[in-house]
Amino acid sequence: MRTVDYYFATVSPWTYLGHARFSRLVHDTGTTVRVKPMDLGAIFPISGGLPLGKRAPQRQAYRLLELKRFSDWLEIPMNVQPAHFPVNGDPAARLVIAADQAHGAHAALDLAGRVGAAIWAEERNVADTAVLQSLLAEAGLDATLMQAADTPEIAARYAAFTQDAIAAGVFGAPSYVIDGELFWGQDRLDFVERRLRG
Repeated sequence: MRTVDYYFATVSPWTYLGHARFSRLVHDTGTTVRVKPMDLGAIFPISGGLPLGKRAPQRQAYRLLELKRFSDWLEIPMNVQPAHFPVNGDPAARLVIAADQAHGAHAALDLAGRVGAAIWAEERNVADTAVLQSLLAEAGLDATLMQAADTPEIAARYAAFTQDAIAAGVFGAPSYVIDGELFWGQDRLDFVERRLRG
């Protein structure tokens, strides 16, 4: 059975655009997925990336154009300039890790998808504790995960996943690693599927 390491940033629009397709793919192929939220803020400085606000104006403008194109093409609702972005994604990332630890990858993937939709389709602030509590309830998960997500153990796992991403050569989100081979971007899911089905 294949295993995919799924590296993503909870607040990434590209993660949001690819997340449901990726989740369906691993389900349909019976693939094991290791859910690894990562801190892109720690990865950009060592990989040549720039935070959005520091990118050249033409790159920022083209990003918005591409987001709209993919949203339309994939028929995924999206506000490309949502009310709550940029936003601190660390609390949501730790919550996804806590869900994975308590309930497994399926629950973690479901919660991660809800976080992305909250930002990019629902105009919700995922840095707000009340919003995260609501997302847990909507996912049918226990509110005690909020406390679990705040523990040093979960923080250490988040840091470890970020280091795993760096070691794997990851420089952007989402990234999928299969048998040591890196696939970067939701627009590479066709290649991921070929690899998983091959």
